[in-house]
Formats: sequence, structure tokens, C-alpha cells
Amino acid sequence: MSQGSFPRRPASAGFHAHCCSCRSETEPVSDVITRRGFLGGTALGGIALSGLSWSMLAASEPEAPSAPLRRPLVVKPIFVYNTCNRRHQRSWRSWGGIETQAQADEEQVRIACELDVLRNQADFPVQFLPLAAVQRPEEVASLDDANQVDAILVYAAGGGVACFDAAAKFGKNMIFFVRHRSGPLYTWYEIISPRYLRRHTDHSAHDHIDTNDVVVDSQDEILWRLRALCGLRNTVKSRIVAIGGPAGWGNPSEVIAALAKERWNLDIRTVTYDNLRKLLEEALKDQAAVSRAKTRAADYLKLPKTTLETELPFVENAFVLDELFRGLMAEADCRAITINRCMDVIMPISKTTACLTLSTLNDAGYLAFCESDFVVVPAGILLANISGKPVFLNDPTYPHDGVITLAHCTAPRCMDGKNLEPARVLTHFESDYGAAPKVDMKIGQTVTNVIPDFAAKRWVGFRGRIAENPFLPICRSQIEVTFEANNETLAQHMPGFHWITAYGDHLREMGYALKKVPITWECLG
Repeated sequence: MSQGSFPRRPASAGFHAHCCSCRSETEPVSDVITRRGFLGGTALGGIALSGLSWSMLAASEPEAPSAPLRRPLVVKPIFVYNTCNRRHQRSWRSWGGIETQAQADEEQVRIACELDVLRNQADFPVQFLPLAAVQRPEEVASLDDANQVDAILVYAAGGGVACFDAAAKFGKNMIFFVRHRSGPLYTWYEIISPRYLRRHTDHSAHDHIDTNDVVVDSQDEILWRLRALCGLRNTVKSRIVAIGGPAGWGNPSEVIAALAKERWNLDIRTVTYDNLRKLLEEALKDQAAVSRAKTRAADYLKLPKTTLETELPFVENAFVLDELFRGLMAEADCRAITINRCMDVIMPISKTTACLTLSTLNDAGYLAFCESDFVVVPAGILLANISGKPVFLNDPTYPHDGVITLAHCTAPRCMDGKNLEPARVLTHFESDYGAAPKVDMKIGQTVTNVIPDFAAKRWVGFRGRIAENPFLPICRSQIEVTFEANNETLAQHMPGFHWITAYGDHLREMGYALKKVPITWECLG
């Protein structure tokens, strides 16, 4: 076990983080509303959760429930080809290395082997349906299982435009693969741009298919596009619990919620603070729940490179809140939660702050965000679903000298999805109350920074590097991030307010996914 990684614990142990990449992601998650049928009337931006009780939400086992897994991206591979016969003194074949059925059969074996490699290499859940080999558009149209998939992967060896049009009628995301040197040359290596993408014009002829959807030879190029589509598939129509309802910077709450619905079709389930107060009062009177929270708090504080610099009851109450939030997400059949008024209303109710709770939930594979800011929440959900790692919602500052400070009190510790970063458990900065982690993120780590705009039309992204973990009089988790863009360029292109940051470089995937929404993507490199 690497230093700082989560220790393996028996089922009876207290703190269980269940980092994302440590779990298999092959099991589908139900889209169906929970069987208990507790949903009430319409709330601002979504549905209100009602009829809840602590006995309904309380964990029945000492071990905290795990987060649901990402849903697998289901892909239909289609091999489009044609065979030909020699004709005397006539052109009888197109460009390409597949002329006979025997060669087509060999190519199907090659494709099947490559799909097996892609499946094994994928760091995201993906399912490939059986390869279909077709020569005519009516064969494509008869592929019943293509109606059930998220994406179609077209191996464009031959055939006509009508085959591609038939595949497009399924209304799925499409990726076209053509060979140059990775096997027998494909006909469409020559003509996919002028004949299909542009339809004998100088302009794109399709609304949802363009040059970004064409791959030549590279399996890695297929893989990152599928990763992006997996992130998109798990974001669009996803469900999230909003404690205190949706909010957001820049517009009234109802406008922000409407934009989240319009762009992402988010299913927002609201829990009012009156309901939360009742649930927490019941939880804090439940001696078994309090005992579980104390055990989990003690286990958390025993983790490597963890120091306590606030009062222990704040940490214990944070784990009561952790169990309650997990219960709410389980009832809503979702893995995402956000909390409004987290800097004032929550404190007298929970007798702590939500900061540490949101951190532990993110480490456990949930998507947990403060401030209920639905300007940035969709960006957090998408980047987490693409990367398979926790993400850091933060307040940016002003770029200068090639550096910018990012900070918030709710940072995850398992930022790489595997290992814990060092953390001091302090008070929440603005209130000097409760429990909030100061996470010291990895110096030199490459990070992706995503900046959504207020209007949900233009997002900006850039790659940076963590240079320092300062301890300024601001939110507790702080990183100084260096960047390559010009200071003024970044300052002029920064929309919105809150940012989302994740370990690793996910700029290609973000841009590819946003194009499907569509939201304009400005990548500053």
C-alpha cells in the first residue's frame, strides 16, 4: 500500500472512503425512482423530497454505504465495407485494402481484438455490443440494438454515404474510424471529409458530426473520445439532491435552475431546511448513529498525515451529517448532493459546518458541492464523470505573474482517486467554526481548470500545475496554480465565478463533450 492510501478495513470498521478508482464500475445504476415513493410536490428547479424520516435514512450497518457507480457507456461497433469484382477495361475498385469477403472477415477479427484491448484499457465503464458487419443501408437500419446504445463506432472501410446516414438516424453520438497504416487502408481515409462531412461543399453539412468525430489509426484517440462520451452520458439527465434548493451566482435562482435544466436536463431534488432540521434532530438523538459517527471520526483522525486543529465534536457531528447525506442520496437514487446557505443556515442545525462532510463524501465517490451554485455544479459533475476522480470546487482570485490562487473549505483529499493527501482539520475560515480540511495537494501535479459562464453558453479551460499550498487568511484548502497563458489573456477570458479543478489533463475530453451539448469551449492551453 502506497503511503497515504486508504487502509483496508473490515466491514465493522468506521471510516470508509471508497475512493472512486478502487471500485469496479461495471454495474449499471438504476434510473428508476426509489421504491419507497416519497416524492412530494414541485419545488424551485425540481422536485421536493418529502415524507422523510431518520429511521428511513439511517444506516443499518456499521459500514457507511458506498456511492453508486458511473453508468457504463454502451457502444455499438459497425463495420461498413464492400467487396468488388474485376471488370475488364473498367474501374472496378475504390481505394482501400479490403476487396474480398475473406479480407473483410480478417478485418472483423482484427476489430474484435482491438475492441477487447479498448475495453481492458478503459479507466471508465464501457460496454461494447457485438460488432455488426454491413454493406447496405437497409442492413444498418435493421440493427435493433443500435436503438439502445449511447454511441455508435463506425469502422468506415467502404460502403456508401447512405450507410452512414442510416446509422445517423438512430440519433446517437457517432465516431468514425478509418485506417491508414494500422491495417488494410480504408476507402473513407480518402473521402470522409469532402464526401460525407462536407457533402461536396466547403462547409460542414451536419449539426452533430464534424471533424472531431473522425479518428485515423489511433486506438488512444478512440479511447479518449469514449471517455468524454461516458462523462457526458453520466451527466445529462443526472439527479442531484439540493439541500435548501438550487441557487447560483450571477442570476436569480430560478434562472440558474432553468439553465441547468435546459442545458443538462438535471433532475434536482430539493430538501428544505425545515426537513433537514427535523432529520438532524432525530439523528443526534439516535445513540447508535452518534456512536457510528464517533467511531468514523476517530478512524478518520487516525489516517496518515491527518491532524486535528478544531474541536472533536465538530468532526463527530460532521460524520452524523455525512451519514444523513448518504441516506438522502440513497433515497433519491443518485450520487450527487449540494447544499445551499452552507456558510450560515446549516451551522445551528448541524452543530458543525458541512465542509468536512462534503470532503469525505467526495473521497467516497459521491459528487458533493457547497453553495448549491448551479452555474458551476454541472461543470463539477461533468469533469468528475470524465476523470473518474473527485473534483475541487473553488473560488478563483486574479491571475498575475503566471500564477493564480484557488481556495475553498471543502476540498477532497483523494484527488487522484487512490491516495489521501495530507490534511489539517481546522475551522471553516469565515465563521471560525466547525470542521474544514486544509488539504495539501501534490506539488507539481498537473490540473485541469474549468471555468463555466453565468449564461451556460461559454466555458473556458486551461491546464495548470500546482506550485504551492499556502496558508493565507482565506478558505482553508488553498493552491497556487501556475499557467502558460498570458496573464491578461486569462483575466479577459474568465467568465462566471466559481471554478472546478481536477488532477490530470482532461481538456480534450471536456471540449469534445461540451460540443455535444452544445456549449462553446475556449481552451487556453
